[in-house]
Amino acid sequence: MQTNLESMLTAFEPDKKITEILKINDFTVSAEVIPPRNGSNPIEIIKQINKLTESGAQFLAVTKGAGGSLRGGSLPIAQIIKEKFNRPCIAHFTCRDLTPEEVENQLMDHHYLGIRNILGLRGDPPMGETEFTPRPGSYPHAYQLIEQMARLNQGEYLERTGYKVEKREATDFCIGAAVYPDAPDRSERIEFFKQKVFAGAEFAITQMLFDADSYSEFLDRSARAGLDTPVLPGARILSSKTQAQKMAQRFGFSLPKKVLNALPDNPAGAEQQIIDCFLQLITDLKKTGAPGIHLFVLSDLELSCLALKQLATDASKP
Repeated sequence: MQTNLESMLTAFEPDKKITEILKINDFTVSAEVIPPRNGSNPIEIIKQINKLTESGAQFLAVTKGAGGSLRGGSLPIAQIIKEKFNRPCIAHFTCRDLTPEEVENQLMDHHYLGIRNILGLRGDPPMGETEFTPRPGSYPHAYQLIEQMARLNQGEYLERTGYKVEKREATDFCIGAAVYPDAPDRSERIEFFKQKVFAGAEFAITQMLFDADSYSEFLDRSARAGLDTPVLPGARILSSKTQAQKMAQRFGFSLPKKVLNALPDNPAGAEQQIIDCFLQLITDLKKTGAPGIHLFVLSDLELSCLALKQLATDASKP
């Protein structure tokens, strides 16, 4: 009877760790999806995941509702990706509104479901606000969340007054962090990354990035700081010069003239030109030693899938 009961706990098999995937692949291709708005039909996100996996995404990530948006479902979507699509998944986890006790409880949900890859994030300010104000008792910095996850991996849990558990089972999270090669304050780019690595981060994903030189400089400076944590560059499909300029202004990333000039003025009928621009970015990133490309998928699913298929075709060529 005891054996049968224990077997129930293995119904959710532990996910494959992203660090293991990066070790056995020269260059990985992954994609990031956004949960639907609350009240939307979840079948649409399932269709999106199906298209991305069929197009060649080796693993996926699921964001947490940013900017105070009403988008729940990150954890069950991650579980569906792992269980139903047989793909490793990175679950985003934000701490800006959570106390350490709430962080631990929610991380245990991920642990029991076999979700092993967690991207530890502070979280954005609500839409329309420029300054970050943490909820009283919550973490003001992402590295503190990462530290708590690392302690759980050592079997160190929070204690409740009046209760004492003598033996704790350690979690086994593969901890990721966000990094910002184009952050306005150059001194913070590496310093914040270093804090997160020292706290326990094992891999990193960049903010939206389109400048291979900026990425290369970030890797060089990281190496000089003694950091050898793998850093996946994150990008998305840019469809026109106007869109690229607006996004660069909104998100604060570097937009080289080389990339801007390669984009069409009008995206209509320019699919291959758009994809070729994205593929050239990947070629440039590969030359810097990037371990893969992480594709942010927003309203450009079809173009993203076409690009993934082209990447798979190019990879199969001798």
